[in-house]
Amino acid sequence: MISIIIPARNESSVIARTLTALTEGAASNESDVIVVCNGCDDDTAKIARSFGSPVRVIETATGSKTLALNLGDQAARTFPRIYMDADVVVPIATIRALRERLGRGDVLAVAPTPKFELRDCSWAVRAFHHIRSKLPSSKDGIGGSGVYALSEAGRRRFGEFPNLTADDGYVRIQFKPEERETLSNAVSIVFPPHTIKRLIVIKARAHYGTFELARLYPELWKRNRTESNHKTLLGLLKFPSLWPSLFVYGFVMFVARRQAKNALSTNGFVWERDHTSRQSMVGTSDLTTRYLP
Repeated sequence: MISIIIPARNESSVIARTLTALTEGAASNESDVIVVCNGCDDDTAKIARSFGSPVRVIETATGSKTLALNLGDQAARTFPRIYMDADVVVPIATIRALRERLGRGDVLAVAPTPKFELRDCSWAVRAFHHIRSKLPSSKDGIGGSGVYALSEAGRRRFGEFPNLTADDGYVRIQFKPEERETLSNAVSIVFPPHTIKRLIVIKARAHYGTFELARLYPELWKRNRTESNHKTLLGLLKFPSLWPSLFVYGFVMFVARRQAKNALSTNGFVWERDHTSRQSMVGTSDLTTRYLP
């Protein structure tokens, strides 16, 4: 059995889509899906419970992803252990691929390759992701795919999840590059912000999480960080057709980085979520048909 932990806060618009992908085609007792509703004041818990025995629901009045991850860990029964966001689509085939890869024992942490659903996004957001797809950072699914899996030995690398913005980044730096892997034969479907304004907000949050990790865990950060994108970005300047997209990418990252630094210096960070990405009406079967390898 595979333990799957899903922190969820007011995710009533997307939780059914997420759970449908996980449970359709799953064998009996194949997985134990734990939805940890934290600080919800909507129907997230009710919708999750409607899926029956494959899904367990834990509720806490405190809105905290970190708390939700730790509560899910306490309730989980087995390994491998998979942690995923409530707004991504992860087919059961991907869950199986993560389990099988960890089962070989030579890596401790794995993630799928993210596929971004850009159909409803503005040209600028699509341009940003066009450049992103060419960068080394796009090859690291722990931090981009919305889901990661740990073996029992991998989970022993750290205790409880600390109160950080980037839990995925924290997990990634626990492992050397050769101890973690992004699977090319497994995908998660990620829904980015639809507008450039909201994209900047989400990227500012990502930068803040990165700065926080570098400040609190400098040795781990230096030793296990991902490859820099700078050299690749400079190489892309050789292609004039990419200049408009490169401008968009550079603008988003510059503004987001500045906002994150300001928040860090003033201790004024506020967790903001994107609602535009939660408005997609695309069905689960349509998504998996288009994105499954």
